[in-house]
Amino acid sequence: MLHVIPLGGLGEIGLNAMVLACRGELLLIDAGLMFPSAGMPGVDIIVPDFTHLKRNAAQFKGVVLTHGHEDHIGALPYLLDELPVPVYGTRFTLALARNRLEELGVEADLREIEPRTPFKVGTAFTVEATRVTHTVPDAVGYIVRTPEGTIIHTGDFKLDPDPIDGLKTDLERWGEAGEEGVLCLLSDSTNSELPDETGSERVVQTTFERLFHETKGRIVVAQFSSNLHRVRHLLELCERTGRLVALQGRSMVRNVELAREMGYLQVPDSLFVHLDSVPKLAPHRVAVLTTGAQGEPRAGLTQLAHGDGPVRLEPGDLVIVSARPIPGNERSVGALLDQLHWRGARIVYAQVEPGVHVSGHASRPQQRRVLDIVKPRHFVPVHGEIRHLHRHLTTARESGMAPEGLLLAHDGDVVTFEEGRGRFSGSVPSGRILRERSGSGVLTPETLAERNRLAETGLVAAVVVLRRDTQALVAGPQLSGQGLSPDEQGMLSRVAVEAKAYFEELNPQLRGDDALAREELVRAVKRAFKQHTSRRTLVVPLVVRV
Repeated sequence: MLHVIPLGGLGEIGLNAMVLACRGELLLIDAGLMFPSAGMPGVDIIVPDFTHLKRNAAQFKGVVLTHGHEDHIGALPYLLDELPVPVYGTRFTLALARNRLEELGVEADLREIEPRTPFKVGTAFTVEATRVTHTVPDAVGYIVRTPEGTIIHTGDFKLDPDPIDGLKTDLERWGEAGEEGVLCLLSDSTNSELPDETGSERVVQTTFERLFHETKGRIVVAQFSSNLHRVRHLLELCERTGRLVALQGRSMVRNVELAREMGYLQVPDSLFVHLDSVPKLAPHRVAVLTTGAQGEPRAGLTQLAHGDGPVRLEPGDLVIVSARPIPGNERSVGALLDQLHWRGARIVYAQVEPGVHVSGHASRPQQRRVLDIVKPRHFVPVHGEIRHLHRHLTTARESGMAPEGLLLAHDGDVVTFEEGRGRFSGSVPSGRILRERSGSGVLTPETLAERNRLAETGLVAAVVVLRRDTQALVAGPQLSGQGLSPDEQGMLSRVAVEAKAYFEELNPQLRGDDALAREELVRAVKRAFKQHTSRRTLVVPLVVRV
């Protein structure tokens, strides 16, 4: 019996974590995070709920990583801190994972693997990595052989006929596995709604060359720092066109340094200048490679948009935003583009110049090609929001797969395979754990709700001073507000008078109990506030006895 159990990534973009369970052993494919939306104050990251793995810690044999993006490796430190198991991945993927682990002081057993070289995890899983084309070096999918049958997990992939590094998605190996028989295919659904072929990275290379040759001012390119294939041809283009390169953003600096150390980027030291030197250089002699294409508030492009830092955008400069907004980021990216336009530079992004970005994910025709090559007995779409999974399942249906082989799973579902047949057989704990980036801080939904309530209603601190012996009111209530409108701030003196009258009417015995006194103080202030405004402001009481 084999169980396929998604703990994340089936219903959202990010949070990717897939458990395979067979013969009392558990294998995890990826441990990713996702980033919070605007309505999550104080939340830095979101990680999967790993309760199922914790409950079965003795059976948990290891983690295999498909590639080094945060939505696939970002939760590793929080998992391994409690469940120290071996982690398998390709060379560059492990280098990125090591950086993340070292930042948080987590030690790990990292084991490097090579594509097309099978290895064992526990006794139940024989795992073979297969090259895939994505936006980061060393990305792979996996063929996992179990006593119940073979699973193929594509990881994030696309079918690029001419990738920058020359390493194509290994369709041949997937086809060979398909001829042997594949029990279930787990395939990337991110672009399942797109009917046209995902473009080659060479399209971006050609577009960049044209834009570089027609621009006389400075050039700023904002993109994901992990898209090192694009970084590679940008650096080579700058070298050919005589532009020096300044790197902006911590992750951009870190990833370029790492890729150079490991030989993935081969450019001379003389190509780079410090960001502080940019204003001193002739505009046509410099390019800035920065983070922030998703409108992140502290990233490099946002600093440029607001005029912070040493570089100031000017008319004649060109800003290329080489990424599409991740779902949920559209508003912040739009606001960033507006701010950039105010700076007077020329702004180019995918909606007005499609060639500045191509996706790293397979679109519908490429997803169909994989289904036709693998010919799986069962299909579970993975990596995407619900609508992406539904559309990918429709593509599988259109490819001729039998209805009983189409399994639409969600986070926490248990898909069981027994004697070659798949079925749903229950669920395990799953969900989203809200965290601070560093430390052990876990934020509960109640805490988040309270923070949002504070943002909506503001806060009033109420202080009263009581005599310890007679419980008589000596002073107060004294009110101070945070997050209130000017009108509400102006009401505080009247509210204090009305709350005082109410509080003085209380039985001295009530005022003698601290908990009851605080409760009645809150009630008094809220009651007085209600006379003047419909908002239910949060009241924090303090009772002082003298």
